[in-house]
Amino acid sequence: MNIRTITYFLDPGWPLNEQALKQAGEFIQTARPAFEDQGYAVQTARLTTSPFPEILGADSLEQAVDLADALREAATEVGFEYVSIGPALPQHPGSFEAIPDILSRMEGVFVSGVMASPAMGISLPAVRHCAEVIQRIAPIEPNGFANLYFAAMANVPPQTPFFPASYHRGGEPTFGLGIESADLAVASFEGAGSINSARRRLSDMLSAAGQGLARVGGQLEGRFGIPFTGIDFSLAPFPEELKSIGTAIERMGIPAVGVQGTLAAAAVLAHALDRADFPRAGFNGLFLPVLEDAVLARRAAEGRLRANDLLLYSAVCGSGLDILPLPGDTSAEELAPILLDLCALALRLDKPLAARLMPVPGKQAGDPTNFDFSFFANGRVMATQSEPLGGMLAGDEFVEIKPRND
Repeated sequence: MNIRTITYFLDPGWPLNEQALKQAGEFIQTARPAFEDQGYAVQTARLTTSPFPEILGADSLEQAVDLADALREAATEVGFEYVSIGPALPQHPGSFEAIPDILSRMEGVFVSGVMASPAMGISLPAVRHCAEVIQRIAPIEPNGFANLYFAAMANVPPQTPFFPASYHRGGEPTFGLGIESADLAVASFEGAGSINSARRRLSDMLSAAGQGLARVGGQLEGRFGIPFTGIDFSLAPFPEELKSIGTAIERMGIPAVGVQGTLAAAAVLAHALDRADFPRAGFNGLFLPVLEDAVLARRAAEGRLRANDLLLYSAVCGSGLDILPLPGDTSAEELAPILLDLCALALRLDKPLAARLMPVPGKQAGDPTNFDFSFFANGRVMATQSEPLGGMLAGDEFVEIKPRND
């Protein structure tokens, strides 16, 4: 188990509030060793802001690149590896237009787009805007890697530690943790005598780890007066067999992730996470990022794990569609229905979901991927079953969808 991110949430102002950034730096310079001294490996420190359209205002969205550049430079100077400037917003349609420029001109900056929330429903225009962003930023790098830095979001709350689906609610700063913990799921099923005993073991492991992390978080809150918002224990994997959610699922008796029975195994893991006792922030679901998980990448390459399967698993456990390599010629009109389904699921089940879809230029379904990135396990490009929408679903409505018992 590692701390994937200590995430600091900040309203940086514009021009940037230098004192607020200095305070952020002082915090992270203390927080990182505070966790490491207790035996926790810290991979990254990340700074995330209020939505950039709210920072700049509707009349100044052309300054989004300047904001991202200035914030990245200032954050790097005080000790943060990555920055998120929050989401484009449906009420500011021009904010979506700024994203390709931001991602084409700098590295280490994440951004997202809001498509749906319980208050507004599904914004059909925002769904199309996000699809267009995904399609437009895919050619920025030859392998489509720029889409790693963009997430299309549905019903994702503020103070979510994991990037790119991370943004500050505004007001005073806070901090939270995102945990890489798929290895705990793998270990919990090693030599287990039954599903229930393994599930309880995983809940106990998550509770113990979460409470230890929370103690350090509480100490930092007391020292700095910066609220600790909680932990996202979404069982994030790393591309090794023993740090793979796919491995944990198959240890329950599933022949291969993607065949029938996988949904039940995923639900068992999600139930264990739900029963654990720790302060929560963000998704706290099951991350199934295809290219960040050695077993998922292999099963997708074999054709056993498909895009629709991952959407189905999100109904019982998941956090959405993450790191799906898609054919490079997938159009925005074909991406939009995938995002629309994700939005409907998020609102109907009242859960946060996000999508990182990665069209790979020049690649077709079945072609091997060739990413050179330590957090990725290469696989093959996945096919879609999507066709452009027409009629009312191609309109400009905000579609109300409520949870079943609301």
